[in-house]
Amino acid sequence: MTQPSHPANIAELIVNAMRDGQKLTEIRPEYVPADAASAYALQREILRLRETTVGGWKVGSKSTRGGPINGALLPEDGLFASGSQVECIDYPSPILELEIAFRLNREFAPREQPYSDEEVLGSIGSMGATIEVVSSRFAAWPKIEPLLALGDLLNHGALIVGEFIPYDASFPFVEPALTFTFADEDIVPGDGANPAGDPRRLLPWLVNHHTQNGQSLTPDLVITTGSYTGMYVTKGPGLAVGEIRGLPPVSVELI
Repeated sequence: MTQPSHPANIAELIVNAMRDGQKLTEIRPEYVPADAASAYALQREILRLRETTVGGWKVGSKSTRGGPINGALLPEDGLFASGSQVECIDYPSPILELEIAFRLNREFAPREQPYSDEEVLGSIGSMGATIEVVSSRFAAWPKIEPLLALGDLLNHGALIVGEFIPYDASFPFVEPALTFTFADEDIVPGDGANPAGDPRRLLPWLVNHHTQNGQSLTPDLVITTGSYTGMYVTKGPGLAVGEIRGLPPVSVELI
């Protein structure tokens, strides 16, 4: 029987890299989680060592239907309001993504029976635009084991959270009109689209994953659901401004 990898040692290295703004250059075989459960345990250990709580989730899929869904806990101390400044030194080689996030309007508590799609989708309370700052802790990324990336919070650095508005089920979630600029340059690669298709389909998976791990999913958590603009690799400081038509704009300045 394969022994699950212990999250503590690699978690300490990851958290130290986060605090120092450095990337890990060595990946030993024992650093790689044995399975998805071990990778999610690593995420929880990272938050514990950071002495922070869960502020939200990032969730996504590379398939518009039926493909695997993955997610990562978002540290509460890594959520920032629109208009914030973040230092590039804290997020080496930062990558920017423009996304849509949701909050639910009720608490989902752990229970034996899975929550239905109807229960979850009927409980979307509000929505807003976000900018994710992606910054892996590993110098070899993206050429690292997927389970290691999953354990490393799916390469999450920070989340810039725009103003939320009441949920509108008629919003064109599959391909909304949008603009995204960095240092006054357009950084949208073609038509903005989410690889998961309609991102709302990710929410039932997340609710059940979170609650089956014995945790309640509460209305304050921000659930960001994947990039509409691919991954833009920044080359220095600058102001990023994203606007998804129908949602308040969101911005962050990298300094």
